[in-house]
Amino acid sequence: MSKLLIIGFVWPEPKSSAAGIRMLQLIHVFLDMAYEITFASACGKTNNAFDLSDLGIAVKDIQINDSSFDVFLNAFKPNMVLFDRFMSEEQFGWRVAEQCPYALRVLDTEDLHCLRKGRYQALKARKTFNDYYLFNDYAKREIASIYRCDLTLMISEVEMQILKDRFKISEHLLCYVPFMMPIINKETCQHLPNFEAREHFVTIGNFMHPPNYDAVLFLKQKIWPLIRKHLPKAELHIYGAYISQKAQQLHNKNEGFFVKGFAKDIDEVMRKAKVCFAYLRFGAGLKGKLIDAMQNGVPCTMSSIAAEGMFGSLEPNGIIEDELEAFVAKTVALYNDELLWNIAQQNGFRVLEERFESNQHKAVLQNTVLAIFQNLERHRLDNFIGGMLMYHTMQSTKFMSRWIEEKKK
Repeated sequence: MSKLLIIGFVWPEPKSSAAGIRMLQLIHVFLDMAYEITFASACGKTNNAFDLSDLGIAVKDIQINDSSFDVFLNAFKPNMVLFDRFMSEEQFGWRVAEQCPYALRVLDTEDLHCLRKGRYQALKARKTFNDYYLFNDYAKREIASIYRCDLTLMISEVEMQILKDRFKISEHLLCYVPFMMPIINKETCQHLPNFEAREHFVTIGNFMHPPNYDAVLFLKQKIWPLIRKHLPKAELHIYGAYISQKAQQLHNKNEGFFVKGFAKDIDEVMRKAKVCFAYLRFGAGLKGKLIDAMQNGVPCTMSSIAAEGMFGSLEPNGIIEDELEAFVAKTVALYNDELLWNIAQQNGFRVLEERFESNQHKAVLQNTVLAIFQNLERHRLDNFIGGMLMYHTMQSTKFMSRWIEEKKK
């Protein structure tokens, strides 16, 4: 039986973040390939962590800068190692390469961290985002990690194109794997609450993720006061895990601005709402809140960054607008106009079916992995930059880690 080791930056929390949902989707892909899977992480577990034993997956607590991981690797002997975000590859990649040189090394970026960081820096500086902000220190680390791995999974076509165009990364090192969703049948769609049965606005996002708090703060200060002038009885319900005190302080019943925190059942929350807000001013990757909204028939009002990579050439499930006054006007129109609302809802169902249907993306990932396994030596020879970076990085990271380990004794 083939063995897969997943090194998690955190333990999967599908009810807290889109990253947790994606990780479980990837796990199911490899379970379908009959892999024996062990999930390991150096991060502490929270009460929101998914119980992986329900899927027959072994779990392992590991430590950074500790040779006990080498002992574990030699005992498990994985055929493939999946790194959850580039930071996990930085910490453990050199050990995997040293102890299991023939194991396929796969990186799941979740999103391009350097893109998100660069956009944030440009926003803070009130500058237009460009290569100066993209080619940041995170990029130097993240791109090196991509080169050191045999395959990198990308959730967004836009980010794949950035890697190819701006960083000159070969396409054979990348695999497009977005959210993988089941098709919603027509009967389910027909039984969702209709326009008349819904009310108010909703937004959701893990508050540990900086773009989400920034979006809520911008809603509070700039967008919601304008919306309320047109819709004085409307309410905004804000959900998200790990809510901070500064976010809780934004709650104001008189303004119809309700900060509610963790949602135990996101489907129930979404099905009550008429419109979902997703006005993100920076960020990267695909937005799980948009997937949740489309699954539950909720049209969305989005910034271009929130919508990035989601719709391809298809019509969005709502409006995409960055200019503030136009955003407000279009949001109010969507909230009030049943025809516009129904069209947006149907667009969402179509997007899910044509762009995120699970079977097609599972097949691409499975076939890509099998093809690389069959010719791993040639695949690595064609990635000379990766070999070079692995050689030099492994030496520097290795000896720094050994020094830290000795210092701890």
